[in-house]
Amino acid sequence: MGILEKIAEIEREISRTQKNKATEYHLGLLKAKLAKYRAQLLEPSKSAGAKGEGFDVMKSGDARVALIGFPSVGKSTFLSLMTSTESEAASYEFTTLTCIPGVIEYKGANIQLLDLPGIIEGAAQGKGRGRQVIAVARTADVVIMMLDATKGDVQRELLEKELESVGIRLNRFKPNIYFKAKKGGGLSFNSTVPVTHCSEKLVQLILHEYKIFNAEVLFREDCTPDEFIDVIVGNRVYMPCLYVYNKVDQISIEEVDRLARQPNSVVISCGMKLNLDYLLEQLWEYLALICLYTKKRGERPDFSDPIIMRKGATVEHVVGLCGVISILTFIYLLIITLY
Repeated sequence: MGILEKIAEIEREISRTQKNKATEYHLGLLKAKLAKYRAQLLEPSKSAGAKGEGFDVMKSGDARVALIGFPSVGKSTFLSLMTSTESEAASYEFTTLTCIPGVIEYKGANIQLLDLPGIIEGAAQGKGRGRQVIAVARTADVVIMMLDATKGDVQRELLEKELESVGIRLNRFKPNIYFKAKKGGGLSFNSTVPVTHCSEKLVQLILHEYKIFNAEVLFREDCTPDEFIDVIVGNRVYMPCLYVYNKVDQISIEEVDRLARQPNSVVISCGMKLNLDYLLEQLWEYLALICLYTKKRGERPDFSDPIIMRKGATVEHVVGLCGVISILTFIYLLIITLY
């Protein structure tokens, strides 16, 4: 039985198992096995042979945003509207077959926008070019999930499931669990808050599934078995996601209101260029960027060329960035002088 068949079998068993106190240990072990098999599925093949063609591009600008979604939802049209890059757009599916980068210039910042090929159901198992799309999405600072407003929430649920299965956690924070494997001493389990989802026995069973028999575990919040498994695996990516519903000009005003009121959601129409300015404002907030303006002593501040930093940056970060820029400028001038 291959890995895909094992994953499907475990998913079927989880779906038909009732969730209660008597089955929580069994479900915890099934979820641990499922995470192991999914991790094996994503590992690159060790067998020699021709490598598949990738389409990642060099990271540039002040931030990177990945556009993901099903085919024909308006990703290429959105890229053409927001940047100076022309991405082919047509009424048929899979118009975009590779990664097309563009740059959004907003508030003095250069935001790299990646138009990725449309993914299909089963992308996490390698259907279409799903693995390549997901690999690029993991490198982004923010994900824009482009959805067709005429299809309700179906696309959103399917895409969330695909990204969840490959370790991308949208609009969530890393679980506040301290975990450290040791060479001896058995399991040390403690918590600073009442834990209702994970008992010491369940934690021990999950660790045994990963061949870990000596570890120190401290729960600082009431986490689920899935979150504890994420901490053990350690390769999960937690990133903000903006759900963008396109084609709102084709649905009723009541449906537009319902979609717009959902958390982390923005409604737009690329065809009629509706609400694009508000989308940029929301994207700026999700990227958590700030503009810093410098001034020389005795002169007015220079508002033409801001320094773009992340929220929470300190003076040390700014000084370090300015130092790097000064060194690069010096090297550039030196090269020009020599040649």
